[in-house]
Amino acid sequence: MLLRDGSTARIRLVQPDDGPAIVALHGRLSAESVRLRFFAPHPTLSEAEVERLVAHTEPDHMALVAERGGQLIAVAQYDRDPGEDEAEVAFLVDDAFQGLGIATLLLEHLAALALTNGIRRFVAVTLSENRAMRDVFRHVGFAPRMSDAAGEVDVVMDISPSPAAVAAADERDRLAVVRSMARLLEPSSIAVVGAGRQPGGIGHEIVVNLIESGFQGPLYPVNPNARSVVSIPCWPSVDELPVAVDLAVIAVPAPQVLDVVESCGRRGVSALVVVTAGFAETGPDGTRLQREVVRLAHANGMRIVGPNCFGVINTDPDVSMNATFSADLPTRGTLGFASQSGGLGIAILGEARARGIGVSSFVSMGNKGDVSGNDLLTWWEQDEATNVILLYLESFGNPRKFHRIARRVSASKPIVAVKAGRSRAGTRAASSHTAAMASSDQAVEALCHQTGVVRVDTIEELFDVAEVLAHQPLPAGRRVAIVSNAGGPGVLAADACAARNLLVPELSAGLQAELARLLTPGAGVSNPVDLIASATAEQFGQVVERLGSSGEADAVVVIFTPPLVTEAHDVAVAVATVVNRTDGAAGVPVVAAFLAPWEASAPLREAGRPVPCFTYPETAVRALAGAVHYGSWRASPPGAVPELPRTDPNGARRLVADEFEDADRNAAPDAGSWLTGERAMAVLSAYGIPTVTTLRVSSGGAAAEAARAIGFPVALKADGMKIVHKTERGGVRLDLEDESAVVAAFDAMREAIGPDMSGAILQPMAASGVETIAGFARDPSFGAQVLFGLGGTAAELLGDHVVRLVPLTDRDAEEMVLGLRAAPLLTGYRGSEPTDVRGLIDLVLRLGRLAEDLPELAEADCNPVIATPDGPLVVDARIRVAWDSPVGDDVRHLSS
Repeated sequence: MLLRDGSTARIRLVQPDDGPAIVALHGRLSAESVRLRFFAPHPTLSEAEVERLVAHTEPDHMALVAERGGQLIAVAQYDRDPGEDEAEVAFLVDDAFQGLGIATLLLEHLAALALTNGIRRFVAVTLSENRAMRDVFRHVGFAPRMSDAAGEVDVVMDISPSPAAVAAADERDRLAVVRSMARLLEPSSIAVVGAGRQPGGIGHEIVVNLIESGFQGPLYPVNPNARSVVSIPCWPSVDELPVAVDLAVIAVPAPQVLDVVESCGRRGVSALVVVTAGFAETGPDGTRLQREVVRLAHANGMRIVGPNCFGVINTDPDVSMNATFSADLPTRGTLGFASQSGGLGIAILGEARARGIGVSSFVSMGNKGDVSGNDLLTWWEQDEATNVILLYLESFGNPRKFHRIARRVSASKPIVAVKAGRSRAGTRAASSHTAAMASSDQAVEALCHQTGVVRVDTIEELFDVAEVLAHQPLPAGRRVAIVSNAGGPGVLAADACAARNLLVPELSAGLQAELARLLTPGAGVSNPVDLIASATAEQFGQVVERLGSSGEADAVVVIFTPPLVTEAHDVAVAVATVVNRTDGAAGVPVVAAFLAPWEASAPLREAGRPVPCFTYPETAVRALAGAVHYGSWRASPPGAVPELPRTDPNGARRLVADEFEDADRNAAPDAGSWLTGERAMAVLSAYGIPTVTTLRVSSGGAAAEAARAIGFPVALKADGMKIVHKTERGGVRLDLEDESAVVAAFDAMREAIGPDMSGAILQPMAASGVETIAGFARDPSFGAQVLFGLGGTAAELLGDHVVRLVPLTDRDAEEMVLGLRAAPLLTGYRGSEPTDVRGLIDLVLRLGRLAEDLPELAEADCNPVIATPDGPLVVDARIRVAWDSPVGDDVRHLSS
């Protein structure tokens, strides 16, 4: 856990052998702390008190402890009477660590445990004068109710994760992360452990780079075999450093890293950058070593960048830190950059320098043993020197936390990301339509879309989009005006716009007439605007100025192809002059493509407001499209997670618990059990999802009797855990008009399917409408992916579907329903009556809430969902219950 000052500590369950450490903790407390905790002098803990505390590992009695540097520094416990939903909570925190938020964090973790054990409220009693403990209860976000009488305060807290509690926890985490990142990125002193004397060595080059970058604090090379490194006095070990440095950069062989981290903990080092390789990237042994290094660092209050990383950079003049072994130090700028690849980081810094792009700070995360992109997003959010955030990621350590942080950060600063690994997406076996169509790469796409992150495919595109976002205003819309002195490149740009969902509208008659007066006869002025080869630099500037201020374009793309009569440099100067005048382009972004020598376009890049300039029109449009995407996301309403009446989580849990009781617990652990027919429909109905009447039958005669009861015509469908594609196996019979037809259909299905058919379900024929599919599939990293698409037997073939991650906002659900290519079928196509779109949106939201509330449900597949003007109706559904769910054997307990 991160403490309020940015340092770390470890939380764990109490263990039977913690007794002596708990006694020692009590013995270190001041008399005042003891009095506030026990309401009276209590110099020693009795043997019975200690035994009772270390035995707190049952659902009714739980205790957590916090550790730092091998020492127990806090303990928290709750106790309840069996069967009650209320528990009493108490804390004890070492005097030396009070005020760091430890009690609050312990309370959060205790609450999480208590909720899984059926506890809904915490109660506590504290002295009226114990303001610190009252603040803990008040600030945790659980809305405590306090009553003060006779010098004591009775506190009652509802520990359910309310929006206020979640927001309070997020804010505490944000502040702690920022302080921990300051230890890494704004150190006042640095030690380089493993600083060799020979040029070319990693440790040696890091020392050289720190000197050449002008690091603003003292630098301490550490090498037991050298007296100095590049004329700086050297120290034999971390233990012998004259001061406790803020940051230690570790560049010793992997087997020695653990000892160095232990020394850093003893010496009071605040943070670590481990550039050494040989950890998780090498296999299981390396993974175990990495975990031990991180555990030891956290136990001593330190955070780690790496291992197997390239280092960190901060170009702030007050820091001037290049703690990497790169030969390319970037110039100062406004881009914050994080890379998971060390080798790629070297290339990235070289590219940035070649393009003249400046960075505020750069972090190579390496194996992400500790510090991740989530931490850096939180840092850059508040860093005034950073305007645009760039990420190169190979994995998401905690995608759900990224979802929350990135959505918040994107509201004020753009995030552009390359997420490698598209080719591995979608390879897992699927057992339902929904799982077959949902993939990990789609989860990444959904994550980026929902959080406003601009996802790009290459490092080149990453820099292209970053240049537009860093130097140009955000586009207000998708309308693009194209200016060119050659017809072909203008057409290529228009095609590129169409491919990127950008509009190239024809200009108004009045604007066309105005442009025609500025240009040579024969110029095209409709859009693209073709100035023809004889166009002068002055005409380029005049047209860009007029288009930018016309109100008819949200962005301008300038394309120059060198003719014999006009110099590229002159055109660049003219365009840059217009863009940099306060009234020049009226806040409209301008990008350029100069099919000319790179040097000729220098005036564009070197202007006060640089104009991003590319070699080809398609590249310029692609970069602009990234900015348009972000601008559109940021301008749209953020959406909210709505209240959904008529949901019965406990009712749904009871149905799932019944399945746990009935299922074969010897099934493969990742297979789980399928809810089909009546039981699946009942789970959906518990969440207010409209379903068709469904009866399960086990014979032809029973089917005929049930059909007579519900009325003809009816539909009969085979039921069985192994049946996914019923139609392909002859397992669907529709419009059965009488009892004999029902019996014949049942017998025919039994013969065609064989033992996989355990029975059948009978339903009244549903009204005709548009067949859609809705469902969710749970990804082990990203959580539940909710899917909506065109359904029926061709659902997978057509592939017309949209995926989003939970929690779903009303905006997410609306985008899912209206984002299909076939959405006109739902809203009214060629005279057809519109379906109930709001009903479909509500259905998608309820499926998302079901996926959130019941993590034991691995996947759900509703296909078809018939969309009609009177509302949607689920006609068939399958829900898989997984034995390996996060709640596992607690399902039955929770359902009670």
